[in-house]
Amino acid sequence: MEGRIITGLDIGTTKICAVIVKEDPDGTLNVVGIGSSPSHGLRKGVVVNIDKTVNAVRSALEEAETMAGIEAESVFVGIAGDHIRSINSKGMVGVSRDDHEITPEDVERAINAAKALALPIDREIIHVIPQEFIVDDQDGIHDPVGMSGVRLEVEVHIVTAAVTSAQNIVRSVQRAGYEVEEIVLEPLASSLAVLDEDEQNLGVALVDLGGGTCDIAMFFDGHIQHTSVVALGGQHVTNDIAIGLRTPPEQAEAIKVKNSTVSRDNLTAQDTIMVPGVGGRPPRTISKSVLVDIVAPRMEEMVTLIYQKMKKSELLELMAAGAVITGGGALLEGTAAMAEEIWGVPVRLGVPKHLGGLTDTVQSPIYSTAVGLCLYAPRYHEDGPLTSEGEGDVVWDDVLGSFKQFFKRFF
Repeated sequence: MEGRIITGLDIGTTKICAVIVKEDPDGTLNVVGIGSSPSHGLRKGVVVNIDKTVNAVRSALEEAETMAGIEAESVFVGIAGDHIRSINSKGMVGVSRDDHEITPEDVERAINAAKALALPIDREIIHVIPQEFIVDDQDGIHDPVGMSGVRLEVEVHIVTAAVTSAQNIVRSVQRAGYEVEEIVLEPLASSLAVLDEDEQNLGVALVDLGGGTCDIAMFFDGHIQHTSVVALGGQHVTNDIAIGLRTPPEQAEAIKVKNSTVSRDNLTAQDTIMVPGVGGRPPRTISKSVLVDIVAPRMEEMVTLIYQKMKKSELLELMAAGAVITGGGALLEGTAAMAEEIWGVPVRLGVPKHLGGLTDTVQSPIYSTAVGLCLYAPRYHEDGPLTSEGEGDVVWDDVLGSFKQFFKRFF
């Protein structure tokens, strides 16, 4: 659609990022607005203070709107956090037509059979992602519509979230004055921004090093095969610096961003940093190696836990293209080299691509999810915004209806 405006909103533990893009008639997406705001209302990706989250969402979106000169009415929102769970499932149905030609309705019935799981009342399916279809024992099929067969099977990757966590994200955005078009798993969105198609076919692990959690998505044969979460993030590094150097968290974050590294390579005795004091105490100068002693163990713990998650999936050996790290934590100097050593696969830094316009301003891992949400919209989204009734209660039929379009168009 000419002039279509798409807004991606990454609600993170430490920051909220908004990206506005405009779609040209030829389908090209151009970045026209960017905004960010510190996030104080979330913990490990989950909303714990609605009012603070609403204010941060409004601040980030208004900044992006001012830059773009456009008012955003609705947004695509990312969801993450250690409440996210995933499982692989299989569904099987008989082909309904007398001539045994597989129809889109057969595909939908197979997917519905695959997601007919007994879930706890406090959990909800947010994504049902087809991995492959099997027609009469012939596997490796990506689109079975039009083929002939008697039995149709589908293998899917199901992602679930805590109902209340998703509801609170939607409520926060709605109270800020915006509609929610769709909720999208953040590592899935990030993959659209930073991964190449060849990598996904060959096998690649995407690791989003966020402020409260690290989100993992593993791809093979062109499709997502596994997702998991590690409940550690950059905020834990900041807290360690604040305690270890006896400085306020705000100053610890600034020290981390400006000076932190996980390696002693190239450090000399002359490499020092200034640490602000607490409670009126004077600042002091310390060796940068002291900072490494604080940061490196926490980052090594984080990278090791990610490795254990990937190893447990039994897919790590298939990651021929290695791994891609993105998110704010990926900017910490030496992180890619540490991950490469521990994971035993090549690792590169993932930055957003596939966009025009103000691309220089989003060429950072911190914008990967927000950019990915904008890329997700024209590929997979067809329905209108999610609706609410009563006092902000999310109607989950509308959520699932929106995702229905996703797995119809996933291939």
